[in-house]
Amino acid sequence: MSRSSESVKTIENCFMTDYDKYLFGRGIHYEIYNKMGAHPASKDGQDGVHFALWAPNAKEVFVAGDFNGWDAGRDRMEKTSDTGVYECFIPGAKAGQCYKYVIKTPFDTYIYKADPYGSWSQVRPENASRIYADRAYPWEDGEWIENRKNSTPFDQVMSIYECHIGSWRKDYSNENPTGFYSYIRFAAEITEYLLEMGYTHVELMGIAEHPLDASWGYQVTGYYAPTSRYGSPDEFKYLVNYLHKHGIGVILDWVPAHFPKDAHGLADFDGYPEYEHADPRQGEHPDWGTKVFNYGRAEVSNFLIANALYWVEKYHVDGLRVDAVASMLYLDYGRGDNWVANKYGGRENLEAIEFLKHLNSILRTRDPGVVTIAEDSTAWPKVTASPEDGGLGFTYKWNMGWMNDFLEYLGDDAIYRKYDHNKMTFSLMYAFSENYILVLSHDEVVHLKKSMFEKYPGSDGARFEDLKSAYTFMFGHPGKKLLFMGNEFGQRREWSEERQLDWDILADGRNYALKEYMKSLLHVYRDYPAVSTRDSDPQTFEWINADDRDRSIFSFVRWSPDGMRNLLFVCNFTPVDRMDYKVGVPRPGKYRLVLDSESARFGGSDITDSEIEAVRDYCDGREYSISFALRGFEACIWEF
Repeated sequence: MSRSSESVKTIENCFMTDYDKYLFGRGIHYEIYNKMGAHPASKDGQDGVHFALWAPNAKEVFVAGDFNGWDAGRDRMEKTSDTGVYECFIPGAKAGQCYKYVIKTPFDTYIYKADPYGSWSQVRPENASRIYADRAYPWEDGEWIENRKNSTPFDQVMSIYECHIGSWRKDYSNENPTGFYSYIRFAAEITEYLLEMGYTHVELMGIAEHPLDASWGYQVTGYYAPTSRYGSPDEFKYLVNYLHKHGIGVILDWVPAHFPKDAHGLADFDGYPEYEHADPRQGEHPDWGTKVFNYGRAEVSNFLIANALYWVEKYHVDGLRVDAVASMLYLDYGRGDNWVANKYGGRENLEAIEFLKHLNSILRTRDPGVVTIAEDSTAWPKVTASPEDGGLGFTYKWNMGWMNDFLEYLGDDAIYRKYDHNKMTFSLMYAFSENYILVLSHDEVVHLKKSMFEKYPGSDGARFEDLKSAYTFMFGHPGKKLLFMGNEFGQRREWSEERQLDWDILADGRNYALKEYMKSLLHVYRDYPAVSTRDSDPQTFEWINADDRDRSIFSFVRWSPDGMRNLLFVCNFTPVDRMDYKVGVPRPGKYRLVLDSESARFGGSDITDSEIEAVRDYCDGREYSISFALRGFEACIWEF
């Protein structure tokens, strides 16, 4: 089956063959979305739509929609396999029309369901599926895709801007009550901003269809449908294409851990649990009020793995950030004593583990260069090791341990930070055990956790300076980088999906200076292989002084692959000026100031020499050192 599909197929190309059913039954039909769902087709010279659905417990299935006046009993589907596949062809049905499946349950009740494989949905609060003509899109990102195939993800530059389209910016003109940007308008404005700032990737929250804005897209009802809040599937393709043409990678949040109980969604799909476990101890998350996928059922596993491939191969996305991996790995996650052990008596979810290995293996095989990222807060070993080596096969793992320690340290009043000094150094004990991404995500600026700016104690002026030093430390620390939108310019209020970011605060010179500093820091990160590549190689990092507890100053080196253009970081986390600060350096020669958080262009003053010659003067266990004025909350990056 070709990976591209035309708007109208012949009916022979739509109906499930015996081989299709065999693959689906084994959970390895990786393009099942080309058969399941609604596809414009022709039969005996007549145009219409072919529908296919998996509903193993249904007594009967009908299709109701715009094409038949929503007559629930007119267009009956035929059961074409013992495994519960139903199919039919409806002449005259066409792209853009809405539909639902009408399922007669084993209890002789009738329920209306949206299409699990539906590739387009009504705009919420309406929830029917819409027929989508999957035309051959005129992609212009061929060079990008080819380069991606030949890339080595671990060595690439990756600074990710986590973004929620609906609240990045809003425009209530043109009688737009939600203020939502369209995919098309967002494409132009986000690309301009990302290029200005120096980000390499954007991670988009809430793209798969979901009914509730406040869920941020983490309670999905349409796994195969880009949300219609912002436009059509073709317009989402336009967004990805536009970003790729301008050199920006696209990562999507992907939610295979759970799904909501909405009546039109996957829950109890044909009257019985179909996509979830029948036993609520395995099939529900009590903390979230959601259902858990039955990963051990081949058709369910196939639904999810094909969905991951669908976003990569149909929409050209470059990666998937897999949400809530911890909840998938452990059978007792959030369940107290009310859980079912695996066949060995353990708490590990063996079916979910095999699912994740299968997912990552097939993505690496079919789509080299595409990344998968685990949001996992546990100490599960080998998350980013290959399945062949006993790992789960993810490309990267969010470094949640670093994030928690980092934020706890920065939340201390500066006078007490020396007592938590190890929180800033401990992560280097394990920094090279996985392929990590350092994250300051949306989860850290909601639910009364305060914005990044408000987390810091002290005056507003101190907060701005402290933030610059903190971000400098983060960008010097091994690991790829992720910042949630607004963090880069000191958003003061917690994030809310109901309103846009507080762009107006950039009129405050201090917020503007922070944004400009972040722009410079992001460009340093992009321009220097010492900090942007080989994050899993311990040879790239060396502490100069990790033990300056009383002064709360950290100094370290990032070594480049070729030994040239190395970087020395010095970060001061108290407001105390050290006008004669001396730091040991690895070698003699000149040290050039690359970035200074207290320079005039960022609201400070230029008092530090732009270049210093190392002298033979023992310090920090090294024969050579340099001396300069290090002001309170100042961070400096030196090239040598």
